[in-house]
Amino acid sequence: MSDSTAGGPPHDHTASGGNLPGESNALAEFRQYREKMNTRILGENNLVMNRFFNLDGRAYENGALDVKTKELLGLVASLVLRCDDCITYHIVRCAEEGVTKDEVFETMSIGLIVGGSIVIPHLRRAVDRWDECEKMRGTAQ
Repeated sequence: MSDSTAGGPPHDHTASGGNLPGESNALAEFRQYREKMNTRILGENNLVMNRFFNLDGRAYENGALDVKTKELLGLVASLVLRCDDCITYHIVRCAEEGVTKDEVFETMSIGLIVGGSIVIPHLRRAVDRWDECEKMRGTAQ
């Protein structure tokens, strides 16, 4: 899946920075590790890897579908594929794109239906990450 950074383009694979205001330690560690490793990977200048990362970034740009919709689709795919890193990434991006709680839960319900009960442990972590994002945005209940 993709990667995001504060202040840079949504799918910038190399940017780095400090903790975001209100960011939990878990989210900060996740973001910092991804940024560090993406910089390391892209620094090898492997043509295939660099092109894939570029394609990944471009796939999530506005087009016939807006960025918000694409991030929700990425969340469904990540749930079905059971990739916790990808789920976290897309949860954070959804929050950044202004997705509402109802939108994210409806989206996650599609992932659960498509993926089946094996998605439930990943759904739990997704909801936990969403709660962290809501706290950062000041929208937690």
